[in-house]
Amino acid sequence: MNDSHETHKTVHLALQGGGAHGAFTWGVLDALLLDGRLRLSGISGTSAGAVNAVALAHGWARALADGQDPAEGARASLARVWTRVMELGALGDGAARLGRLLMGVLPGALTRLSPYQANPLDHNPLRRLIEREIDFEQLARLKSPRVFVAATDVETGRADIFSGKRLTAQAVMASCCLPQLFQAPEINGRRYWDGGYSANPALGPLVELGETSDILLVQINPLRRPGPATTEAEIADRASDLTFNASLIAQMRTIALVNELLTLGVAGEGHKPIHMHRIDGGAALAAMPPASKRVPRPATLEALFALGQDSARRWLKRHWAAVGEKSSVNLRRDYGDPLKLQVEPATDRDAADAGDAARAHAHAWPAYALWSPEEQARAAHQANAATQQAVRAAMTAPPSWVANP
Repeated sequence: MNDSHETHKTVHLALQGGGAHGAFTWGVLDALLLDGRLRLSGISGTSAGAVNAVALAHGWARALADGQDPAEGARASLARVWTRVMELGALGDGAARLGRLLMGVLPGALTRLSPYQANPLDHNPLRRLIEREIDFEQLARLKSPRVFVAATDVETGRADIFSGKRLTAQAVMASCCLPQLFQAPEINGRRYWDGGYSANPALGPLVELGETSDILLVQINPLRRPGPATTEAEIADRASDLTFNASLIAQMRTIALVNELLTLGVAGEGHKPIHMHRIDGGAALAAMPPASKRVPRPATLEALFALGQDSARRWLKRHWAAVGEKSSVNLRRDYGDPLKLQVEPATDRDAADAGDAARAHAHAWPAYALWSPEEQARAAHQANAATQQAVRAAMTAPPSWVANP
């Protein structure tokens, strides 16, 4: 840990899931822990983010109990877990069929079968790794940082958050359970799938925890990919990105809305805006081949680790001053405006095309149904204004998870 810095700031960590690309998050965490200026209050993780969260907290708790540097203990724990993952990825062809299941790839012969047929004994190398490496009883006694892991209830589709004594190896398995690959883990009579379907990651528990208004998101699923998706692999990858970013986008839009209501003074007294920060791999991570997300090959994980370290150092250099003061992420630009319909103004070419289409289908659409571009823009403006007024009227008090000062 770097103790030469006079200033320390407290943040929550939000760790997104994304298969083997979780090694990028490992690199980010390693660099942040080595730098030593950030104090961690809460950690929320989903899927691979959940693995990183419990590995960090386990090493932290173990080092505290042994009277050692908790940051160094956390770094060592993360390195040990990902070294085991790399060992699985380096296994021979026969054993690698199960080893590669850890991060989400099926042997071709099994793709037409459900996991209840293809893997009836529910073999899962990740479960054995987590049970061997993480002391959950010691983790439950850790006061800070608090750890939250999200999984999706199969019946309701809602996120279930596991923390404290409820946080077990089975809960981490639930958070990592891709239903095409593994049987749904059962906890207290409920069955769970990957937390990415409902909260990737869950931000609400961090806001409710309070202690700081700053949340640092480590995002590994790109918001945008340039170019069309035309091949089977490209379509599957883009669909996966959209699915596993949907809950994050919704949460970020909600935070943008709450922050605006606080700025306008209509959310009540005694509350603070939420400062959002983000570390991602940018174009370098988005350019990684699709298979790299599913197969934990050692060389790929090492490259992702190094990319994560570099990205964290760059973020610290550029955005350290913003922590505790303001968001360093433009939520409206990157995640959308929650109060506005996404209606683009029609261009002249769009208007001409629309006119051609209208004439071609005049027999199906009556004249009164054919809106001009001006009418469309006016209606969209009116709808936006009405939506904004309704939301502000409904939110005379802030949500229960708005942080108290």
